[in-house]
Amino acid sequence: MTSGNNGADTPEDDDPFGYLYADGQANGAQPPSGGYGYPNSVNRVRSVGQRQYGQQAAPTAAYGQVPQQQGAYGQPNAHYAAPETLPGGAPTTQQAPAYSGGSGRGGGPNTKGLLIGAIAVVAAVVIGIAVAMAGGDDEPDDNNQAGGSTPTQQETKESTPSKEAKEEKPKDLPEIDAKALRLSPGVTTASDVQGANAGTYVTGLNQPGASVTWTVDDIPEDGPYTLFTRFSVPGKDQSMTLTVNGKVFPTKVNFSNFAHAPEGDYEKGWADTFSYPALNKGTNTLTLSCENGDKCDVLLDQMWIKAGNVKN
Repeated sequence: MTSGNNGADTPEDDDPFGYLYADGQANGAQPPSGGYGYPNSVNRVRSVGQRQYGQQAAPTAAYGQVPQQQGAYGQPNAHYAAPETLPGGAPTTQQAPAYSGGSGRGGGPNTKGLLIGAIAVVAAVVIGIAVAMAGGDDEPDDNNQAGGSTPTQQETKESTPSKEAKEEKPKDLPEIDAKALRLSPGVTTASDVQGANAGTYVTGLNQPGASVTWTVDDIPEDGPYTLFTRFSVPGKDQSMTLTVNGKVFPTKVNFSNFAHAPEGDYEKGWADTFSYPALNKGTNTLTLSCENGDKCDVLLDQMWIKAGNVKN
């Protein structure tokens, strides 16, 4: 097969592009009158700048020749007319995009407004997270759900412990110093011997009929109690009679030499002893006396009461 037209009887051997080669042109090959390479094609290929709107197309330059340029550099080319130059064409001026504002130079976008908006969004997210963490209970609050109810005044009162339910602090039971006791004739107080907690003690009990009496008030209830007595003896065991509310207590009050003081040394003989009387609620009368068979060489310092039968 050679470039160009080899005859109408052999269309399959025709070279549709023969006109592009020198030997094809020498054999008389011409560009097709229809579309690109194919007769009657709807495609109309033109050189750049060939089309003109509303005017007759200029002839195409021969192969290998450069079309003559119209006009000087920077002047409009006669082979090309922009659509906007034709009647009914597009507007010749371009409208600059309008912005709602902005502080940028040359009417740029409002970057400051965008920044403020972004900060506001971040702040809202942070606040939402903080609120969620502050109230993030695992179990939902029933009172916050639909149909929840606020505790009534009655429920609030029942949830608060009443005053009666509080345990009352026990009152201190009575106590007394020797100088406040009621003394029988011949019994006196003194302060010569050191070691008495009250500073003053009762002396002169070592005689028949001598006694001291304590009227006890504010006993909270009937029951067993313990009567404590602080005393001193001169290195010898002593004992005296206790009378409770007019009845002699069956057991003597034991004033033994618990401190193991030398004989005759009252200052080193101070100790405590106790008895277990049963007392009545309210006022009771307690009397220590020197009766027949008692040994009463005793100095009395203080007396006090505790509930129950205790030893200290």
